[in-house]
Amino acid sequence: MSVQKSDAFITDVEGQYEWYAVKANLDIAERYLRAIEATCRLLNQYPMIGPPAGFTHQRLITWRFIVVFRPFNKHVIFYEMTNDDVVSRRAMHGHRNFPKNLI
Repeated sequence: MSVQKSDAFITDVEGQYEWYAVKANLDIAERYLRAIEATCRLLNQYPMIGPPAGFTHQRLITWRFIVVFRPFNKHVIFYEMTNDDVVSRRAMHGHRNFPKNLI
């Protein structure tokens, strides 16, 4: 099993990295990136660790989620399992309107 990263996921992570680099500092941005990567490694080992996201839209119905490691635990990674892979679909702050921003 491997963790694949969708283009939207990469865009989300890059955008948040840049936000931290500008609004906080480069060290915090790097820590964010390390927390994302550590969370993805956990998904690689335990793909069923995240509960179903509970979305009803057909495109999102199989998605699961996992909270990013501390101190970035207000961020969520949405993913789904396809055949032998875990596909990271989106990375978002937990206070966003998920269905609106995911469809």
